[in-house]
Amino acid sequence: MAETSFDVVVIGSGPGGYVTAIRAAQLGFKTAIVEKAYLGGICNNWGCIPTKALLRSAEIYHYMKHAKDYGLSADNVSFDPKAVIARSRAVVKRLNGGVEFLMNKNKITIIWGEATLDGGGKFTVKKSQAEAPKGAQGEGAYTAKHIIVATGARPRVLPGLEPDKKLVWTYFEAMNPDKMPKSLLVVGSGAIGIEFASFYRTLGAEVTVVEVLPQILPVEDAEIAGFARKQFEKQGIKILTNTKVTKLEKKSDSVIATIDDGKKPVTMEVDRVISAVGVVGNIEGFGLEKLGVKTERGCIVIDGYCKTNVPGIYAIGDVAGPPMLAHKAEHEGVICVEAIKGLHPHPMDKLLIPGCTYCHPQIASVGLTEAKAKEAGKDIRVGRFPFVGNGKAIAQGEDQGMVKVIFDKKTGQLLGAHMVGSEVTELIQGFVVAMNLETTEEELFHTIFPHPTISETMKEAVLDAYGRVLNM
Repeated sequence: MAETSFDVVVIGSGPGGYVTAIRAAQLGFKTAIVEKAYLGGICNNWGCIPTKALLRSAEIYHYMKHAKDYGLSADNVSFDPKAVIARSRAVVKRLNGGVEFLMNKNKITIIWGEATLDGGGKFTVKKSQAEAPKGAQGEGAYTAKHIIVATGARPRVLPGLEPDKKLVWTYFEAMNPDKMPKSLLVVGSGAIGIEFASFYRTLGAEVTVVEVLPQILPVEDAEIAGFARKQFEKQGIKILTNTKVTKLEKKSDSVIATIDDGKKPVTMEVDRVISAVGVVGNIEGFGLEKLGVKTERGCIVIDGYCKTNVPGIYAIGDVAGPPMLAHKAEHEGVICVEAIKGLHPHPMDKLLIPGCTYCHPQIASVGLTEAKAKEAGKDIRVGRFPFVGNGKAIAQGEDQGMVKVIFDKKTGQLLGAHMVGSEVTELIQGFVVAMNLETTEEELFHTIFPHPTISETMKEAVLDAYGRVLNM
């Protein structure tokens, strides 16, 4: 007999949603998760994971083309676009099965359909068009003591740049193209835009990136973003900052874009356009307005424990505001259910959330940028170390990169760390752990980093901040 009453119900099964459901089940709550389209949400199906699969294929192709740089030979190197995409989708399918396994392992009920909040802990689920996993419950009336909204976000649409799924793409279409474009315009230079620019350029497309702000990767430290820009331009990516796309004229199989840098508008014709101008929370159509749940700038307003202004309703992840990152959603979900259980978790410190961009070269950061630290009135020390001074990076043929660290001069507190180069998305966690432990420069001085590793650049950057750098 179908269960209809639960302690905790999570609406949305993305990384935030399914992790929240697992933690709720671990804490002894009778738990269900509602999903209308695909287990794992956007991240597993159309975001974080499949893009990394695509970028991995592009990376290997890049190395094959440069085999002679490593004393090797690889003749007639080519790629099969359909096979590249098929591999990406196979990765998605594997992870979908993994999420379903975890739901069953933790005895979490899967309710398949579209939820509408009715108030007083009640909600209704209508039938979904997507095929349900085996054993999932369906449409009907349900109740829950605690309802956690984890509905994620969707691509932001700007007037005049509306995607049509054929010529003007969002990340959905960019991940599964009908053909490989020979020329591409990317509107927006955040993580999504830069990752797709990197992918398509590596596979041979002529790529132009347009950014309305003065700096690409606007949330990153200006020095790191500047270093990355030079590397992208060396690869042949054309980058236009302080520039807007004001018009898109669609032809049968191409787009004429009008680009304005504030001086003189020009036009360019490209095969395809990717609109990567951010995302907006999925807050409409399931009853938040009716219940009076407070929203602001397209996101649900929450406190430090993910409570909304309406008792019994919570929100986590992208729908609850920036930074819109899967790992932020997961951690918020854990905080939320542990607070419901009365475990008194610490509210999230957003300065300790790392950000990663998986282009070539990779970019990773945590904490304050140099500019933000100065804006906050901090008296700072800044250390830098380039990959050209690191033996492992040189041996790998990956000597273009750098690490930058920012310390509070008075206390020695590590305020921020910013990296660009090979595998820095794996290295950044060392600084994240250090900041969580409130590490000062003294502990980092006495930490032994293995040799030869690229991680040694991290310690050298710390030493540089205090005039003690060894290998430069």
